[in-house]
Amino acid sequence: MAAERREAGTEAATADREIVVSRVVDAPRELVFEAFTEVRHLSRWWGPDGFTTTTRSFEFRVGGVWDFVMHGPDGTDYAEWISWTEIAPPERITLVHGESRDDPNAFESVLTFEPDGAATRVELRTVFPTKELRAEAVEKYHAVEGGRQTLNNLAAYVTEILDKGAEG
Repeated sequence: MAAERREAGTEAATADREIVVSRVVDAPRELVFEAFTEVRHLSRWWGPDGFTTTTRSFEFRVGGVWDFVMHGPDGTDYAEWISWTEIAPPERITLVHGESRDDPNAFESVLTFEPDGAATRVELRTVFPTKELRAEAVEKYHAVEGGRQTLNNLAAYVTEILDKGAEG
């Protein structure tokens, strides 16, 4: 009971600093989780529509880092840096995401992968350090729509994998 109250209190405390996007992906949870954890997959679908990704380094483990550049459709490059803080296959990934290791505006995200029949419900919950940084991410970088597009790209990618497997 105390844990439930604390959990609810935590959510209320972060509500003005968070973005939550989710999607049901028509694929088994293990495959969806794998698409988030192997660089050969990430480079094929990560990011909003029109973006591509170049990986500088990738080490998927708690404390490991993914150092990469997202290339926007307008030619702008965005330095990105992710460090994983919790990995619980195939259920949950927690990470810190910023422009670099020392980014004071880095934000925390929790990815959860829940079975939904034969599909998987993916939820991405991101908490920014301040409500102002959240507002900037939403207004300037279209973070909500970008998150939805990213999960849509994931869904299309894993569907492509399943279709190729069915053909082959």
